Amino acid sequence: MEPSNDVALDIIITNVVSVFRTRCHLNLRTIGLEGSNVIYKPEMGKVLMKLRKPRITASIWSSGKIICTGATSEEEAKLGARRLARCLQKIGFKVRFSDFKVVNVLAVCSLPFQIRLIEFTKNNRPIASYEPELHPAATYRIKNLRSTVQVFSTGNITVTGPNVQSVASAVEQIYPLLFECQKTLS
Repeated sequence: MEPSNDVALDIIITNVVSVFRTRCHLNLRTIGLEGSNVIYKPEMGKVLMKLRKPRITASIWSSGKIICTGATSEEEAKLGARRLARCLQKIGFKVRFSDFKVVNVLAVCSLPFQIRLIEFTKNNRPIASYEPELHPAATYRIKNLRSTVQVFSTGNITVTGPNVQSVASAVEQIYPLLFECQKTLS
């Protein structure tokens, strides 16, 4: 059987991590007292702030660096980061939204077949590794895309990469390799 080119796989983005800078010093205690939906963690030197729409959690440091997690698209991540900057402006800081970038994208995908992990790992040796005592998935690292694919025997895969495009490319690249190692139904 040949892997057909018309197979449509649903790649579901579950988390987009982004960072940006405010270009000003932030007083964490002030944010903790005056901000809404915040958790002040002085022992860690940061404040956690949550937004409901889009659903994002941000780690805010006094240096002005902010890391946002929880978005489900790059656009949602940018919108959430801008909303966060606006919340800080309303508290009274001279925030300027700058240096925004998406640093990590996590996606999941279900293949329509199960996979023989040992065979898959043997066929793709230096790139793929499988340690069943440590983790139930085989790990496949794609250096040129800076992406990592976790392959489970059930046919589920988890892909992490620097952006949505590299995640999609990683799935396209690994699909033919997984297709030839599928379990036959008996």
